[in-house]
Amino acid sequence: MNHRTDEYGGSDENRTRFLLETTKAIRQGIPDTTPLFVRLSASDWAEGGWDITDSVKLSKELKELGVDLIDTSSGGAIHNAKIDAKPNFQVPFAESIRNESNILTAAVGLITEPEQAESIIATGQADAVFLARAMLRNPRWALMAAEKLGVKIAWPLSLERGRTVS
Repeated sequence: MNHRTDEYGGSDENRTRFLLETTKAIRQGIPDTTPLFVRLSASDWAEGGWDITDSVKLSKELKELGVDLIDTSSGGAIHNAKIDAKPNFQVPFAESIRNESNILTAAVGLITEPEQAESIIATGQADAVFLARAMLRNPRWALMAAEKLGVKIAWPLSLERGRTVS
């Protein structure tokens, strides 16, 4: 995908240079107490392309620069990539980066059920689960998940006022 021939193209070192330079500048520009997350596409799902080995190496470098968590995604840049998209299909990427780079990770991708998210955390496959489409489909997803998992939480006051008391 990167066909540049300058210092930002060609070798892996050159292709990661912009991210590493940007990360370094951001870390220097924000307080140490502010968490810094980086979203990586851990694999482009293409033969001979970027893969999990590359992502583990890059994650180690990002950790050295002060990144706190890798938001682990994959694919999307190559139009004909063969992606076996099914529940948890990207979780192994988060798990590999977590275990091999010793950095916190977030898992994403077709995580739709509370039990599924809970299992990812409970089994140590990732440190967090980030949801997008599931929460777009159901903006009340977090409250539904708490109820489904038997967790009692206080409702936000604005919602509490609208509840029917029986």
